[in-house]
Amino acid sequence: MRFPEPVRMADDTGPVWARTRRRSGGNPIIGLLVTVLALFGALTAVLSIKEQSVAEGGAIIDGWISTAWNTVRGVAGETDAAAGEVGEAIGDAASQVGDAAREGAERVSDAASN
Repeated sequence: MRFPEPVRMADDTGPVWARTRRRSGGNPIIGLLVTVLALFGALTAVLSIKEQSVAEGGAIIDGWISTAWNTVRGVAGETDAAAGEVGEAIGDAASQVGDAAREGAERVSDAASN
């Protein structure tokens, strides 16, 4: 089948292969998600070929994920403990400031009454 003229875009601006502008739009979050999923799929395929089994390749990835998850949970636990210690230190300091203020108020009251 022959075409008498080159294939043109719908708005008749020239041949399709001569288009210079990119399509506008598209959600960058969707693009990022698709990229991450494609990388995950490629990693799964490579490990499946290396281990000669999809299950063993998946087990390696599961090991990596569980190691990362446990590391994050450990860091979060350490952060919670540190926040608790800081909270206790702030409470002790506030108590000391309150005691000092009460003591100062008593001295002023005693000095005013004499």
